[in-house]
Amino acid sequence: MKLLSVNLGRPKAVPYTDQPQGLTGIDKRPANGPVRVAAPGPKGVGASGLAGDAVCDTRHHGGDHQAVYAVAREDLDDWERELGRSLAHGAFGENLTTEGVDVSGALIGERWRIGDTVVLEVTCGRIPCRTFQGHLGEQGWVKRFTRKGAPGAYLRVVVPGEIRAGDRVEVVHRPEHDVTVALVFRAETTERTMLPRLLAAGEALHPEAREAARRYLEKAEKAEKAEKAQKAEEAEKAQNQLQGQGG
Repeated sequence: MKLLSVNLGRPKAVPYTDQPQGLTGIDKRPANGPVRVAAPGPKGVGASGLAGDAVCDTRHHGGDHQAVYAVAREDLDDWERELGRSLAHGAFGENLTTEGVDVSGALIGERWRIGDTVVLEVTCGRIPCRTFQGHLGEQGWVKRFTRKGAPGAYLRVVVPGEIRAGDRVEVVHRPEHDVTVALVFRAETTERTMLPRLLAAGEALHPEAREAARRYLEKAEKAEKAEKAQKAEEAEKAQNQLQGQGG
C-alpha cells in the first residue's frame, strides 16, 4: 500500500459553487515535494490539514475531522472505464491518491501511518455536492456518485509530519466494530434507517454523523414508544367494550 500523490489546490473562481466569493479549492494537483500535514483546527475556522492546500468553503469542508481527503486510484480507474475519460491524481479533489488501500472499505477509527511519522484516522465518507459536479462536468454526477457508494474517506490528523508521493501506507490500528466508510455513506444518503448502526463507531465517527445517528435513533425510539402506547390504549378500549357488553 502506498501514496501515489499528495494533491494541493489553489483558490479558483468558478460559476458552480455557492461559496460567498465564488471560490473553490477542489481543483487539486500533485505536489512535487514533501507536504506538511497537521490538524487545521475546528470546522468553520480550520481549513485543510495540508500546508499550501486551499479549502474555500469552510462552512461545509475542512476542519479537524475533515482535515485530509483520500481516494483510491483503483476507484478512479473504475470511473475512467465508466466515464470513458482520463482522471488524473487529484481529479476528485482528493488530497491523497492511494494504491492498494481499500479506502471506502476502511473502518471508522482505522489509523494509517504514512511515511515515517504521520498518522491519520478515518472519520467518514465524502458527500457529493454541486461544486463536485461542476468540477467534473458530468451530468447527474451527484446521483451517479451516490449510487456507486465508493465515496473515499476523510481523515483527522493524529500525528503531524511530512508526507510525499511514494510513501508507504500502513494500517496500524483497526477497531473491532464493523462500521466502514461505505456504510456511513449509505446511512447518510440512501439508507437512513441504518443510521443507528453508526453509533458503534463511537467517538471516532465524525461528530456531525454521530449527531445525525443519535437524532434518528431518538426519533425512532419516540415513535416506537408512541405506537406501543396507542396500541395499549386501543386494547384497553376494546377490553372495556367487551366488559360493557357482558354487563
